Amino acid sequence: MLDNIIGRLPEKMILFCTLFAFLVPYTVYKINQKLHKYGDPPWKSAEVKQHDKQRPGKTP
Repeated sequence: MLDNIIGRLPEKMILFCTLFAFLVPYTVYKINQKLHKYGDPPWKSAEVKQHDKQRPGKTP
C-alpha cells in the first residue's frame, strides 16, 4: 500500500521546482517591501497616502 502512495507522488525535482516557483517571487516581493519601508523619502509616503485617498471606490 505504501508503494502505491509513493508511486503517485511527483518526483523530487518537480516538487523542488514548484517550491522554488513560489519562494523566489515571494522573497523578492518581501525584500521590495522592506526596501520601500526603510528607503523611501518622507514625501514619497505622504504622496502615496494622498493618492490612495483620491481613488474612487477605495474606503479608508
